[in-house]
Amino acid sequence: MRELLAEQRSAKGWSQGDLAMRLHALSGNDSVTREEISRWERGKRIPGPYWRSWLSRVLDTPCAELELAAAVTRSRRRSAERESTG
Repeated sequence: MRELLAEQRSAKGWSQGDLAMRLHALSGNDSVTREEISRWERGKRIPGPYWRSWLSRVLDTPCAELELAAAVTRSRRRSAERESTG
């Protein structure tokens, strides 16, 4: 997920702040910030279905692609957690 978001954003020449501003303008929801975009891109958090839907529209990326990226990220996290505890 993090690579996809950063690549899509960078390809448009947008900063993290630009993306947050565009998400706010389109969704009408100002709860997403540049800091949250940074967390998504660093893999600290995975955007939920609500934000994935808006990201799809803003980045002009198929929602299915974002859903797959989120699923892969979750799977990698679970594997890493199992390795660190096992």
